Amino acid sequence: MTTLPQGDAKTRQVRTMFDAIAGRYELVNRLMTFGLDARWRRRVVADLRLARGSVVLDVAAGTGDLSRELSRQGLRPIATDLSYNMLAHAHGVADRVQADALTLPFATASVDGATCGYALRNFTDLAGTLAEIGRVVRPGGRVSILEVAEPRRGLWRAGFRLWFRRIVPVLGGLLSDRQAYRYLPASTAYLPDAAAIAALLRDGGFSTVNHRVILGGLSQQFVATRRA
Repeated sequence: MTTLPQGDAKTRQVRTMFDAIAGRYELVNRLMTFGLDARWRRRVVADLRLARGSVVLDVAAGTGDLSRELSRQGLRPIATDLSYNMLAHAHGVADRVQADALTLPFATASVDGATCGYALRNFTDLAGTLAEIGRVVRPGGRVSILEVAEPRRGLWRAGFRLWFRRIVPVLGGLLSDRQAYRYLPASTAYLPDAAAIAALLRDGGFSTVNHRVILGGLSQQFVATRRA
């Protein structure tokens, strides 16, 4: 079993790991999800329901998948990530800021919305990070979050466990970094359940928190509105 770091050690490991896999990150993502993640990201952006030209902070932006989708849908993304190398590989993304999501270098209520794709489990302090996102999103602004999930029963659950826990580490090892792709499936242990994440969003200043499962529970999405 992969030993999961805590505290500052986790922050350091996450930064180092994503710096190492940045070059092949998008390729492995496409193979891991059979390309379905592109459709899910389109829905994440559409569900923001913000006016064209709205400024949206893409937290833990990685190589810019969600940022590019924000641009395609007429919004103005600012990509931020802990990993310098991930941002360096974010082609087609103009505004990129390296930062820890726990201490975002943006003014209070300075953006219209925020997105986050498959990163909640990588934050060292999830409650603090969601509160920090709440700080920078203006009242009435929106947040849309995509994250992994695990089907609860049946063939979906069995297939997910075989693919995500056994095959993905092998695939990632062949194409990128074996240790990183052993860590990523194991890191789901950091993730609270959906009700707890919704509660953290409310504690962080959001209301009307909606949750939906995607494709039998293979992924999940949270959408919320910043309270006035």
